[in-house]
Amino acid sequence: MSKAKRLNEMIMMVNRKKRFTVRELAQEFGVSKRTILRDLQELSEMGVPLYSEAGPHGGYQVLNERILPPIAFSEDEAISIFFAIHALRHYISLPFDTEYESIKKKFYLNLSGDIRDAIDKMKDRVDFVSVYQQEKIPFLKRLLEASIEQAVLIIKYEKNGEITNRSIQPIGIYANGGKWYCPSYSFFSKDYRVFRCDRIKSVEGDENNHPIDLSNIYLKNRFSLINTKEYTYQLNVELTNKGVEMYKSEKWANIELSKREDGTGILKGNISKSDIYFFCNYFITFGEEAFIKSPSELIECTKEKLIQILNQYN
Repeated sequence: MSKAKRLNEMIMMVNRKKRFTVRELAQEFGVSKRTILRDLQELSEMGVPLYSEAGPHGGYQVLNERILPPIAFSEDEAISIFFAIHALRHYISLPFDTEYESIKKKFYLNLSGDIRDAIDKMKDRVDFVSVYQQEKIPFLKRLLEASIEQAVLIIKYEKNGEITNRSIQPIGIYANGGKWYCPSYSFFSKDYRVFRCDRIKSVEGDENNHPIDLSNIYLKNRFSLINTKEYTYQLNVELTNKGVEMYKSEKWANIELSKREDGTGILKGNISKSDIYFFCNYFITFGEEAFIKSPSELIECTKEKLIQILNQYN
């Protein structure tokens, strides 16, 4: 067996095992212990996170998470993955320990020369435009872990210049328009709220509030499940041709766009009482391209906001 093939199979083997010894590897690959020790040193230099324990019950173990075995990609698959990673550059914070530049560099350097050449030629010819994230958010991983573990957190949350303590149980996190959001159950309001992650100033565990069962609530189904007890309004908004194009860049749960043959459209769906102010500001950005027909509460909120804007220039 060639050295390259042995190292490749060794990576897959140590990935499967929780613990292993030099003797086990030597027997498995039919080489000397000295050769295995050299191979393990080479794997470590390649980035395989190994550590050893001395003693009669010692051996080797992969640190923290296991590594992935090599995967063969076609040229189109490899290019697609590279540019998917490349699109992450718009976010300066991610809910993972590794920065996207490190991932991209490792992936890029392990591609064959011809695929790297193809990517280099495409870099200035294709792009995925997104809004850049403006602020670094250090708590994304903690919020994500809490949503998976169903843990309760105490956060310091800034809104309208005031910082308050909130006890929340996160459902998950998602990025939209260059910002990160964390839908959660709020123990203060005893209801579900969406928190802007850049407004969260600190995070710590909450030992006073017991978690509630959110095992069946995820980002995709949260609106259909958590809004059953909350009063909702029927949304009805007429859109011009341009308004339809503007709306296509967004997608809101429980709201559907019906496009007509002439290019105009109508938005229909349900919005909660707590979302009135948000949609007021949102549809104002459409200008004359959106006409709110209902609910009356959203119409009144929009009128008040427009009057406030006009008063700024009087």
